Amino acid sequence: MSEPLLPIPSRELPVSARAPGKCIVFGEHAIVHGAPELVFAIDLYTQVFVRPAAVTRLNGDAEATRRNPYFASALARAWDSGAPVEVRAVSRIPRAAGLGSSAAFAAALAAAFGAARGGVDRPTLARTSFEIERGAQGVGSPGDTTAVVGGGYLAINGGEGEPLWTVPGGYHEWRVRRVPDPGWVWVVAHSGIPRSTADAVRAVGRRLSAPDGPALLAEFARVARDGIRAVGAGDRRSVAELIRRNHELLRDAGVSHPRLEALIEAAAPASEAAKLTGAGAGGSIVVLPIPGREAELVRRLARAGGLPFVVRPVGGAELVDAPTE
Repeated sequence: MSEPLLPIPSRELPVSARAPGKCIVFGEHAIVHGAPELVFAIDLYTQVFVRPAAVTRLNGDAEATRRNPYFASALARAWDSGAPVEVRAVSRIPRAAGLGSSAAFAAALAAAFGAARGGVDRPTLARTSFEIERGAQGVGSPGDTTAVVGGGYLAINGGEGEPLWTVPGGYHEWRVRRVPDPGWVWVVAHSGIPRSTADAVRAVGRRLSAPDGPALLAEFARVARDGIRAVGAGDRRSVAELIRRNHELLRDAGVSHPRLEALIEAAAPASEAAKLTGAGAGGSIVVLPIPGREAELVRRLARAGGLPFVVRPVGGAELVDAPTE
């Protein structure tokens, strides 16, 4: 995907918006510490519908501002009118799976709120979506929200050319660049093991504080830089080698899981390479299939107990026609 990053236009309530999920190919966890990451938006979506209401509710729950930290964070950071709203959300993205369910919810809601407040440009939408997600999680990087807002393949702190936008955050400023789409199909598979992004990020932070932590972080960064170049050049052989190396590093960092390892083993006969994607310690894997063997790969992953999806890069958050009631 390389379409222009069109802004979200103004639209009065009711408003409906959707945002895709995401898949990290290289650099998860290391990006929190300023290293590069390569991520792309996938064709699984979360959609929200926002309308005026007497009481603010999410999917009928008037207590959602207390129960759902992402909803509360979105209201605080993207909806400053104070007017109560009714929000309905539906999603095809598995929750706590490393595929961007929280980022898609944050971005779709921020896009809907932005449209109702007069429209919003993509850089602002990306920054607001990150603020929403970090406000709910307390830690993290803008990789997920960048992907679901920008769409296609995006490099954070890597790639070539002028940045599309930057995202400030504490000790780091993350720079976002477009990466050429090589036209590949991928497969992701959820292990069924839920994970906590915040817990995994903190665990990796502790691992990187060990004496060999700087060397480990430097290797994460090298693999991501080389991977960004290889994907942009359409070099499948190099990408496969780097995917395998990236998974070794994530295993060393302590965020793999026996279920993830079992899925990677099951995928091997029909894949060029596979690794965990996202926070790890559960969640999902991403697989670069052997071309023409995608259906076999899906069957192998399903037989091994995974929930597989064949995915392709798509555009970012957008407004959609609101349902009539």
